[in-house]
Amino acid sequence: QVQLVESGGGLVQAGGSLRLSCAASGSMGGIITMAWYRQAPGKQRELVARIALAGTMVYGDSVKGRFTISRDNTKNTVYLQMNSLKPEDTAVYYCNARNSVNWDFWGQGTQVTVSA
Repeated sequence: QVQLVESGGGLVQAGGSLRLSCAASGSMGGIITMAWYRQAPGKQRELVARIALAGTMVYGDSVKGRFTISRDNTKNTVYLQMNSLKPEDTAVYYCNARNSVNWDFWGQGTQVTVSA
């Protein structure tokens, strides 16, 4: 019933940029927040950025000042502009959407690889 479709991942050199997008579709009780998480091999999933319905944003410490999250509420789409990428940003990036009763929905993930 609920689908999150991610796009924009790929391979980039250190210092480069990528823009991820994720569109949520299906009935999920009203989306309140959308977010990006990432997980590298052998590491726990970590929050990259989160944006609430009204536009308030939270960033993980490791990406502050380099990444920007935004959303289009009409399209239930979230974006992640990633600048000044570092090799340590290499991970699978997962789109997340949370509805009004705090159910979480997840995308399949998209690989981001940053070469030195």
